[in-house]
Amino acid sequence: MGDDNEWMKLPIDQKCEHKLWKARLNGYEEALKLFQKIDDEKSPEWSKYLGLIKKFVTDSNAVAQLKGLEAALAYVENAHVAGKTTGEVASGVVNKVFNQPKARAKELGLDICLMYIEIEKGEAVQEELLKGLDNKNPKIIVACIETLRKALSEFGSKIISLKPIIKVLPKLFESREKAVRDEAKLLAVEIYRWIRDALRPPLQNINSVQLKELEEEWVKVSSAPPKQTRFLRSQQELKAKFEQQAVEGDGDGGGDDEEEAVPQVDAYELLEAVEILSKLPKDFYEKIEAKKWQERKEALEAVELLVKNPKLESGDYADLVKALKKVVGKDTNVMLVALAAKCLAGLATGLRKKFGQYAGHVVPTILEKFKEKKPQVVQALQEAIDAIFLTTTLQNVSEDVLAVMDNKNPTIKQQTSLFIARSFRHCTPSTLPKSLLKPFCAALLKHINDSAPEVRDAGFEALGTALKVAGEKAVNPFLADVDKLKLDRIKECAEKVELVYGKKTGGAAEKKEGKPLTGKTSALSGTGGDKETKDAAIKPGPLKKAPVVKSGGLPKKGKPAAAAGTGGAGAKGKKGPETKEIFESELSVEICEEKAAAVLPASCIQQLDSGNWKERLACMEEFQKAVELMERSEMPCQALVRMLAKKPGWKETNFQVMQMKLHIVALIAQKGNFSKTSAQVVLDGLVDKVGDVKCGSNAKEAMTAIAEACQLPWTAEQVVAMAFSQKNPKNQSETLNWLSNAIKEFGFSGLNVKAFISNVKTALAATNPAVRTSAITLLGVMYLYVGPPLRMFFEDEKPALLSQIDAEFEKMQGQMAPAPTRGISVHSGGGGDDGEEEEQEEIGKDVVDLLPRTDIGDKITADLVSKIGDKNWKIRKEGLDEVTSIINDAKFIEPNIGELPAALKSRLNDSNKILVQQTLSILQQLATAMGPNIKQHVKSLGMPVITVLGDSKNNVRAAALATVNSWAEQTGMKEWLEGEDLSEELKKENPFLRQELLGWLAEKLPTLRSVPSDLLLCVPHLYSCLEDRNGDVRKKAQDALPFFMMHLGFEKMAKATSKLKPTSKDQVLAMLEKAKVNMPAKPAPPAKASSRVAGGAALAKFQPASALAENSGSNTMESKPDPKKAKTGGAASKAKGVQGKKVLSKPHLKEDDDKSGPIFIIIPNGKEQRMKDEKGLKVLKWNFATPRDEYTEQLKTQMSSCVAKWLQDEMFHADFQHHNKALAVMIEHLESEKDGVINCLDLILKWLTLRFFDTNTSVLMKTLEYLKLLFSLLSQEEYHLTENEASSFIPYLILKVGEPKDVIRKDVRAILNRMCLIYPASKMFTFIMEGTKSKNSKQRAECLEELGCLVESYGMNVCQPTPGKALKEMATHIGDRDNTVRNAALNTIVTVYNVHGDQVFKLIGNLSEKDMSMLEERIKRSAKRPSAAPVRQAEEKPQRTQNISTTTSMLRKGPAEDMSSKLNQNRNMGSHSETTHTVPREFQLDLDEIENDNGTVRCEMPALVQHKLDDIFEPVLIPEPKIRAVSPHFDDMRSNTASTINFVISQVASGDINTSIQALAQIDEVLRQEDKAEAMSGHIDQFLIATFMQLRLIYNTHMADEKLDKDEIVKLYSCIIGSMISLFQIESLAQEASTGVLKDLMHGLITLMLDSRVEDLEEGEQVIRSVNLLVVKVLEKSDQTNILSALLVLLQDSLLATASQSPKFSELVMKCLWRMVRLLPETINSINLDRILLDIHIFMKVFPKEKLKQSKSELPIRTLKTLLHTLCRLKGPKILDHLTMIDNKNESELEAHLCRVMKHSMDQTGSKADKDTEKGASRIEEKAAKAKVNDILAEIFKKIGSKENTKEGLAELYEYKKKYSDADIEPFLKNSSQFFQSYVERGLRLIETEREGKGRITASTGISPPMEGTCVPASTYTVSSSIGNTNGEEVGPSVYLERLKILRQRCGLDNAKQEDRPPLTSLLSKPALPTVASSTDMLHSKLSQLRESREQYQHLDLDSNQTHSSGIGTSLASHSSAAANIDDLKKRLERIKSSRK
Repeated sequence: MGDDNEWMKLPIDQKCEHKLWKARLNGYEEALKLFQKIDDEKSPEWSKYLGLIKKFVTDSNAVAQLKGLEAALAYVENAHVAGKTTGEVASGVVNKVFNQPKARAKELGLDICLMYIEIEKGEAVQEELLKGLDNKNPKIIVACIETLRKALSEFGSKIISLKPIIKVLPKLFESREKAVRDEAKLLAVEIYRWIRDALRPPLQNINSVQLKELEEEWVKVSSAPPKQTRFLRSQQELKAKFEQQAVEGDGDGGGDDEEEAVPQVDAYELLEAVEILSKLPKDFYEKIEAKKWQERKEALEAVELLVKNPKLESGDYADLVKALKKVVGKDTNVMLVALAAKCLAGLATGLRKKFGQYAGHVVPTILEKFKEKKPQVVQALQEAIDAIFLTTTLQNVSEDVLAVMDNKNPTIKQQTSLFIARSFRHCTPSTLPKSLLKPFCAALLKHINDSAPEVRDAGFEALGTALKVAGEKAVNPFLADVDKLKLDRIKECAEKVELVYGKKTGGAAEKKEGKPLTGKTSALSGTGGDKETKDAAIKPGPLKKAPVVKSGGLPKKGKPAAAAGTGGAGAKGKKGPETKEIFESELSVEICEEKAAAVLPASCIQQLDSGNWKERLACMEEFQKAVELMERSEMPCQALVRMLAKKPGWKETNFQVMQMKLHIVALIAQKGNFSKTSAQVVLDGLVDKVGDVKCGSNAKEAMTAIAEACQLPWTAEQVVAMAFSQKNPKNQSETLNWLSNAIKEFGFSGLNVKAFISNVKTALAATNPAVRTSAITLLGVMYLYVGPPLRMFFEDEKPALLSQIDAEFEKMQGQMAPAPTRGISVHSGGGGDDGEEEEQEEIGKDVVDLLPRTDIGDKITADLVSKIGDKNWKIRKEGLDEVTSIINDAKFIEPNIGELPAALKSRLNDSNKILVQQTLSILQQLATAMGPNIKQHVKSLGMPVITVLGDSKNNVRAAALATVNSWAEQTGMKEWLEGEDLSEELKKENPFLRQELLGWLAEKLPTLRSVPSDLLLCVPHLYSCLEDRNGDVRKKAQDALPFFMMHLGFEKMAKATSKLKPTSKDQVLAMLEKAKVNMPAKPAPPAKASSRVAGGAALAKFQPASALAENSGSNTMESKPDPKKAKTGGAASKAKGVQGKKVLSKPHLKEDDDKSGPIFIIIPNGKEQRMKDEKGLKVLKWNFATPRDEYTEQLKTQMSSCVAKWLQDEMFHADFQHHNKALAVMIEHLESEKDGVINCLDLILKWLTLRFFDTNTSVLMKTLEYLKLLFSLLSQEEYHLTENEASSFIPYLILKVGEPKDVIRKDVRAILNRMCLIYPASKMFTFIMEGTKSKNSKQRAECLEELGCLVESYGMNVCQPTPGKALKEMATHIGDRDNTVRNAALNTIVTVYNVHGDQVFKLIGNLSEKDMSMLEERIKRSAKRPSAAPVRQAEEKPQRTQNISTTTSMLRKGPAEDMSSKLNQNRNMGSHSETTHTVPREFQLDLDEIENDNGTVRCEMPALVQHKLDDIFEPVLIPEPKIRAVSPHFDDMRSNTASTINFVISQVASGDINTSIQALAQIDEVLRQEDKAEAMSGHIDQFLIATFMQLRLIYNTHMADEKLDKDEIVKLYSCIIGSMISLFQIESLAQEASTGVLKDLMHGLITLMLDSRVEDLEEGEQVIRSVNLLVVKVLEKSDQTNILSALLVLLQDSLLATASQSPKFSELVMKCLWRMVRLLPETINSINLDRILLDIHIFMKVFPKEKLKQSKSELPIRTLKTLLHTLCRLKGPKILDHLTMIDNKNESELEAHLCRVMKHSMDQTGSKADKDTEKGASRIEEKAAKAKVNDILAEIFKKIGSKENTKEGLAELYEYKKKYSDADIEPFLKNSSQFFQSYVERGLRLIETEREGKGRITASTGISPPMEGTCVPASTYTVSSSIGNTNGEEVGPSVYLERLKILRQRCGLDNAKQEDRPPLTSLLSKPALPTVASSTDMLHSKLSQLRESREQYQHLDLDSNQTHSSGIGTSLASHSSAAANIDDLKKRLERIKSSRK
């Protein structure tokens, strides 16, 4: 018992493995309970049992095993991970359970297998069961069969694949065990239920008795199709649907679905293919040529035996087919002909689609052979041709069949018609399009008029079949001229026809004839048995050509002919079936007079031929009135026009009468039923008058009216013929002009191109230039409709003429054919436009068909073919050359090219690559020469070309690709994708072949609307390419993936992965998921399809045009980002694309429509994702010397989702004009689509870099124009280029700076200037520096000049990496061999010298003597022009007077070139343009100079700052210090605010401490003024980056620098912290800081707090306290989401990097997080939880719980828990809705954790969590708690800290200190910043002096409160102008300037007055500082100055003045001298002010 108790205590999983069976039994029982209890299928519990389940089922103890099986079943049913155990468990069940004697065990085993199938593991289970069938134990075999049967009966044949089962069935029937045989029989019956007769062939060889028994069983099987009763997990929707049907019991719907649910299995699929080629007799090819017929017969019999196999292995049957074809065609023994035909039939049946490639060769031979009379031969031939037809398509054999139709032999005609009839039966409306019906009907119509009755009968049968298949609407237009009897006969035949595709199509056809076609049925009908049902929904078959019939004339059953007649006519302008209306019999003159007399006034008829023209005119007026009032039905048109033609008729001499006459003709044509007979009466006269100056326009109007009545094609033919039969050139040219317009108005449908072309040729040869011009214009119009093929007809014209024609075509290029506006309404309500568009597509083809083609068959001699196959390559080459010349001579050829295909095919694998290339170019020629007819050679010649794509030589591959493309252009893609050939190619493991072929498919597939189902065959090979060893193949396969998916759908693709290995499968599925997101929508069908969407027609009629355009526009845009939406959305847009009468139809509606949407689609985070991909090397980095194709392709793919499709087509078009068009569109949309442009900016810039490599100047100019506008826009939007955008664009832009054309160089320089507004100049510097290394000397020179300008504008700080290195680099160019480069280098260095002085020589280092002397010489020369005389310079350079943005240094441009950029500049500057009226900065007040300067602003940069201040302070003569500014003068450039701020910020990060301090002080100044602070908006991230870069610099460099005075560092720290505190007090600005920046900032601040070196400094502690304060501010004020996110990422990084960082660091980060947690209750609503939870999820992924638990401190895990608990407490269960950003939630610990927390909090509502939070968060607050002194003081300090109450606060503090003199305010001051302390102390002192009336200004000596001022009434005290400077040290000008500033305020030029307040820029700009720092603490002085000026702004009553000397006592002198001085100053300043105004 002791043992027993032991195992009782074990956990369940260990019990299950225990050696005692009882323990195991107990374990299984508990496991079963546990499995039923766990409700989360993804619970981690499941994983514990993964390895045990097999042991559950294979337990050796029978009792335990039973329990184990139950537990295993529960596991498989509930566990998410169960699928992983399939193989081992199923195998265990088969081997260890099925052999058990207990029925229950078997039952459970069977259930487990079925359950695995239900969780989608069918294949693995089936595999194990099939293995079980080979087991020796019959019990196991029986159980396996039973399981398979059960699975099939429940899941159906879609899920259980039958092929492998059927393969083993015969073997099972042979088993010795009766039980096995019986079970096999049951299985066979079950299979029969699902696939019916397809099961017979595979079982035909089993024992006949068994077969008989089976037959008996099969008969009993119910005929209702079986239904799936059990469903996979993924099929739950289907299940619901079935259940619903069961409830509703609707038989109808059910029927459809069932048929859908049960796939029709083809017996052929279940058979094994047999290889027969190797089994042919060895001497077969000799025997078949033998003289004796017996030998030939033997050979054929051997073949006949082999081809009896029902399925043949694919191979190269070309020789065999050739041999058989020869027997059929040439053998004299008819018995052998029949035998060979049988062999061909057997081959076709066995090979199916694979035989298709030989069909074209055999069909003509068989058809010709139908001349044989013997019935058995005819029958054999019929069987053969029928079998062959099934392997190909009607389209492919149509050429050959039509060729035989005109044969003289009636038997051939009869048999061909019968063959056509039989073929039609296999067609569906979609495979029998109009383009095919047209030629067949035309040929068959001849047959039904044939003299031989049997030919007539066959013709009727064929036409009847066509009628049945395609429907009346499609066929009737071709039967227009058939008389009634014959038409009835055709209809009679149609009734009898039985279609192959069974009931469904038949039904549809009946529906079509029987019912009036409403919108709805029309969409359904004819989808029939068409396997492409999907397509059918979009373009329902038969209705393609069905125009909407006018006035309810829908075909009724009673009189189908008439109805269909009127209906069908309208759409086509063919001489259609409205025969009785359009033609009428001619009437005699008498009858006409009678009819006319009945409707016209008598006087009118009498005066018609009056001699007086006035009477004739009056008569015409009456005539016109009468016509206007007549009803259409009663107007005798013919009679009226004959009256008009009565003498004088068209010879009328008076033009007024003639005009009226012509106008009446037009009226009659418009208002009456005008027939062609009537038209013939008048047309001659009209053409005669068309050239008349006065009557011409009326004649044209009449002709147009007639064209509308009698249709343009007929009218045009008549008119043109008449015009060219007479001699008047004016009439000819005007007729052609009329025709050009008419075509535009009526559209091109139905026009006889050939007839026109011959007339146009006549016109082109005319002597009269007007006729030639009109002809060329007409050609231009035709070109719009016909396209490039039109030119082929004119290639033999004279070159001069041809160039005119080309110019006309060029003009039309890219234009859209206008929508027809006439000729639509008359005959066909709203539907005519359908027909128009239908026709549109075909015109191009028709034209190609009209080309006169040469038959070159006879030139392809046996001799030539043997040459091509010769052993000697030279002779082979000769043969190929001959072929080339034959094709060249023929130009356009017939498809018959004899034996050439086989000969060329063998050359494609020639060992001599030159011949391979030559063959490829011949094939390219062939494609062009043969046109669309090349289709029939795709299989025999096209596929071998694809094989060449695997060649190892690049140029051969390129040639092969070009060939394939030229073929595909002619044939379309369908031929290539049909059959297995393509998948066979892809199967070959040749990396070149694979990558080329996949690349080709990726390019072609997206353009197709539908593809043959055979594309699915390529998928397995595509998957193997995804895992190919070769990276390029993998890449191409990934690119092609979305396009395969777009056609096949995700489901099919995912299903195809089931054959892969598990590891591969997961990878491929992941890729599929990714591709699903990028899957493009299918291209919308061309507009014509739109009108055929189900109910769309009615709805859309009433949609106004605008809505329509909007709709489809938006749709095309949306379709990209969201593939799911696209499917439905696409359909919607199509439905709405139908127009009613209001909207004129447009032949290419789609294109116009698309263009209405936005051109750039905003995809959230699209840009970030692209950057990630580039960083992660998922895509190529944009870096190349010249762009390779893969870059273009990659860009195209990336753009496809965010650029409108039509624009993308333009952008990536091969023709440069399209690029120009694209740029024009982009310029147009620039303003309106700012956000889109910014969102796609990286792609736009990349595309523009590609344009830089174009050779076309116009594109380049347009590109630069766009760039200028783009960068102006970006700087207005204050956008900053990302690194990725800059690095993939700037280098290529810099290449263009070396263009030979001046204009381009200038533009590029202007663009570079503008770029500095949106990208830091210092980074630009590096790129431009790279440009100086170019080989192009112009580029080097320009780059050097640009560098000079940068230094000039931005100072030395732009020089990267250091000024020294940069200058050394520049100086090397002084020795360049090119003169311009040398000059540029010298000028640049001189510029630097002007800014930086002699230090330049030190930085340049050693130069050669020659270079040095050149440089010195140049510097001397530049010095002669005194740079300190700004006035003169202002005159020299007038173009710099206007306010230019800082960066646009235009020094180097002449005034003329400059204007355009100036204008642009001012336009972009917008509001910032304070042109000449800006007050120059005080620091530059050189008063004498200013007075002479009449209003020109100085903008000369390098001017050295030389303040001549002596005349202001006369008493003291100060030596004039030559001081160079630390950096160039900002004020010198009146700049716009943004760039000024950019500049100052760039200086914050300066390596020079002083520069940085000044920059910080200026920013602080701006931040402290409410009205100015806004200017910083948009620059926050930039400023913070600069700041933490400075912090890093101090930490790494300055602190380590021994030489540096540490006080300097403290000063810098105080400045940084001070300006940051100012920033973080302004909430709106603080919110702008982004996550990444905040993370780096916090990192910097925490590092600083932990820096032990700082603590050692004198004021170190103070610094650290300030940082503490700042951190709290940052946490409270910044955007809460961003800061939380930043802290989480920082914590994650710090925990990862514990080695390199002190644990203290993470601790501080956590303290910050606790602080944030405390703030959460107030901030929770403003936080973007999804983002935070994503960050936590990532954190938990990097640090799973286990990992965190192992870490030394438990703080991280507690922090995380606290955060999550708080979030859960605040949000409740809603928190689970915020996991949207996490890709796969299932894998996330976070979701599980949140669920646990939620459960927990439900149980005990939250009290504990609160305490937890507080406990965690309180630690950070401990310090603060100590600092709590009494509340009064806190209140007072709060007042002082706020802007409004600062003064009041100081006063209160003063009172308080007086009252409680012992009160300690130290702790308050201690935590505050240095500024604040000095501010408070100074404030108190001021109040003290004020109250005690002290009149002294005390001199400041100590450092701590550096400045003490007294508050003095303005009038009494003034600053002395004399300064005792006892030590004789030189005093920096800043002292005087400071005074001058105060004086200005005293003299009424107070800054506080609004109108004179200096602009913000001047506040920000840099004051010049002496390099010699005075001994007083300069920083404090600066800050207090700033503080003072701020106080003056705020409190005008406080007017503190202050002086600042070099620590020497300052005293006051007598009032008088100062007063006098001030008066003088005052006057001068007034003068200056007035002159400024």
